[in-house]
Amino acid sequence: MKSRSSAPSSLDGLTACECLQLYRTRQVSPVEVVDECLSRIEASNPTLNAFCLVDHENARSIARASEGRWMKGGPTGVLDGIPATIKDLTMARGWPTRRGSLSGSAEGRWTEDAPITARIREAGAVILGKTTTPEFGWKGVTDSPVYGITRNPWDPDLTPGGSSGGAGVAAALNLGFLHQGSDGGGSIRIPASFTGTFGFKPTFGLVPQWPASAMTTLSHLGPMTRTVADAILMMNVIAQKDARDGYAGPVYPGINVGPAKTLKGLRIGYSRDLGYVRVAHDIQRVTDKAVDQLRALGAEVAETNPGFTNPVEAFATFWFAGAALILSRIDNEQRQLLDPGFLRGAERGLTITLADFQEAEAVRFELSALMAKFHEKYDLLVTPTLPVAPFAVGRNVPDESYRGWVDWTPFTYPFNLTQQPAASVPSGLDDQGLPVGLQLVGARYSDTTVLAAAYAIESRLGHLSLARDSLTAAVR
Repeated sequence: MKSRSSAPSSLDGLTACECLQLYRTRQVSPVEVVDECLSRIEASNPTLNAFCLVDHENARSIARASEGRWMKGGPTGVLDGIPATIKDLTMARGWPTRRGSLSGSAEGRWTEDAPITARIREAGAVILGKTTTPEFGWKGVTDSPVYGITRNPWDPDLTPGGSSGGAGVAAALNLGFLHQGSDGGGSIRIPASFTGTFGFKPTFGLVPQWPASAMTTLSHLGPMTRTVADAILMMNVIAQKDARDGYAGPVYPGINVGPAKTLKGLRIGYSRDLGYVRVAHDIQRVTDKAVDQLRALGAEVAETNPGFTNPVEAFATFWFAGAALILSRIDNEQRQLLDPGFLRGAERGLTITLADFQEAEAVRFELSALMAKFHEKYDLLVTPTLPVAPFAVGRNVPDESYRGWVDWTPFTYPFNLTQQPAASVPSGLDDQGLPVGLQLVGARYSDTTVLAAAYAIESRLGHLSLARDSLTAAVR
């Protein structure tokens, strides 16, 4: 299958949805697309470290088989030949899952796919490899004892966020089109905001998980992509039942790739700071302008706060209890290999009592009830995704005024406690020319509302241009 002159000459602006159409019309071959992805990964990964594993031989073999199916007009599934990636917290058959930790061996049987990996594979996608994560996904930046530092393609001296930082970088540079992230406190939305890409945390239980996360009901799996349409395409594949997940929710209804580009009649509550967050002035300015565009799209927007106080202590109780669970499975010799920050948090978790845990559950219950009441009046809550800009690599916090990663992610983790769907949509650039995300939060199981609204917003704001010198140079 040969490219025609009308076909794109590179992947710079190509999306998964567009690629499928090019496959149908035989203007582009899965082999050509996968080869270019692999070449771009080879060029960028030594600097940016988005991938901890790339399987060139397997990817090319699957691409050749996909090309044969498209030549015969019989693709095996809706993602046939589309390059995709899996985060290194998620099981993938034949590849090690080290979770960014030296405490886990690269040796193993590795014979099973996690549900999300299985669905992507069954739909015919070409899984290129695994993306980087901090150790056990414990923090909001991406560096680990095994794989080192992952860098932001907008400026390699800055972090892309985390814990799905590798997936965020891969999405920003089109190193594949569909990227799996996980989000226990913002880990999809943080890197989406910092890299100028789209990230979606579905309602808990819509995308099945196995094995269970140590963070249990805080952890959500979802898509990270360049465009909302690609995330919708991916959600329609991954949000399917799997008997291994006992927490699985109702059947996801799916959504068409081209919903209406209007927000007429949608009721939006816009909170600039949740009533307690300190937001950088330029980020606030960009967010305010984006919200003006929501009004221009027909939404009814009211400035309001949902009315809760910072639930950081409750969140920390669940988070550090999960870290303690991980630590309990690691012997003393292996503990010497752990990220010191993770170890401190896990040791803090060992001091949590059953009464502490039950108190956190009570806070979570009340917060969930309050947000359910909020959504009786408003279809969406809109906030900045993050109050700060991307900061220097090698740090867990922007500066010494922040104690830990949860202090600079106050807009994201409350909605892991409530298990609501939440997305980060690129909304513009700050005074440094760095991406700013707009967060959309919906009522539980209103995932299609969040995605349709994100699609309309993207149609107005567009996705961020990747023409900056640092981005262009990274893939040459």
